[in-house]
Amino acid sequence: MSETVPTVFVVDDDASFLKSIQRLLQSSGYVTEGFSSAGDFLAHYPQGAIGCVLADLRMPDMDGLTLQAVLTQCANPLPVVFLTGQGDIQSSVAAMRQGAEDYLVKTAPKEAVIAAIERALARDARERDARTRRQGLQSRFDKLTSRERQVLGEVLRGRLNKQIAADLGIDERSVKRHRTSLMRKLAVKSLAELVQLAVEAGAQAAD
Repeated sequence: MSETVPTVFVVDDDASFLKSIQRLLQSSGYVTEGFSSAGDFLAHYPQGAIGCVLADLRMPDMDGLTLQAVLTQCANPLPVVFLTGQGDIQSSVAAMRQGAEDYLVKTAPKEAVIAAIERALARDARERDARTRRQGLQSRFDKLTSRERQVLGEVLRGRLNKQIAADLGIDERSVKRHRTSLMRKLAVKSLAELVQLAVEAGAQAAD
């Protein structure tokens, strides 16, 4: 499996359909990898994979919904498009609630399948960028000492250095030193940037 080229991972226990859908996707310019079961896919699934999963719903041992649930717990949860021969309203609702990109039957037009895959690939790129951004933010905040975190909290409350010093029981020069240090570690140059970064970090943590 490639970890640099977007790949459509097709999971279907119907060998003939698996081959035919891979041929169709490859003829449309997609890189594909085929698996005859959810277990086989998970056993070979690299955490850094880029792309999406095109999965059947009804499969032995582990069905598509269970596979989707497992993927959502991964550090790199690829979007899932269901392409099933035995669809029903209850399953489609469950799939979409778990975050499936689409839920199609195997008789769906090629255009609908391609459109769903394109959306899933675009979503994967967006979510990957968001994860990278979130990890970058977290790594910056992880560099702060406990005292710098205290000072940061006071700064974000709009407290002045003199007030922060009184609140924390330290001198004003120490507050200034901690402020300079934390802004350097967070790679910001102004209070406005600091507030914006803190808001973004808070929003990311709440996602």
